[in-house]
Amino acid sequence: MSQAEAPVFAIEKLYIKDLSVEVPNAPQIFLEPESPQVDIQLRSEGQGLGDGMFEVVLTVTVTAKLEDEKTVFLVEAGQAGVFQIRNVPDENLEPLLAIACPNVLFPYAREVISSAIARAGFAPVVLQPVNFEALYMARLAEAEQSGGAGEVPIQ
Repeated sequence: MSQAEAPVFAIEKLYIKDLSVEVPNAPQIFLEPESPQVDIQLRSEGQGLGDGMFEVVLTVTVTAKLEDEKTVFLVEAGQAGVFQIRNVPDENLEPLLAIACPNVLFPYAREVISSAIARAGFAPVVLQPVNFEALYMARLAEAEQSGGAGEVPIQ
């Protein structure tokens, strides 16, 4: 295999595409003695930019609420990256976009989320590691069971 035909997977750029911090019940919420329940949602999306370049956005949403459903805070970060992927068989492209790219982006998203929550005046939330391969395989199995056309969303 010549140099020109060798598979390429390279990080071209990492950046924050979107960042939102909401503390709708401030300042009264800081006086609440109750500890909030924290919910964490992950979603990733990929799109081709042309010429072997792809953008993947890993969106992490952290919502903290009290038992009475009062929102303590809501933080959402879209950590993005532009990746160069060339000379990779078509059947390997989707797993790269759904597993490898989010694995690269996750540590950056974790830091952004933790920092934003701390800057909002709360104890930082440290996200636990995520197995993107297991999430992808679960979505693949779910798509097969529901009779999907083989297309698996990169969420």
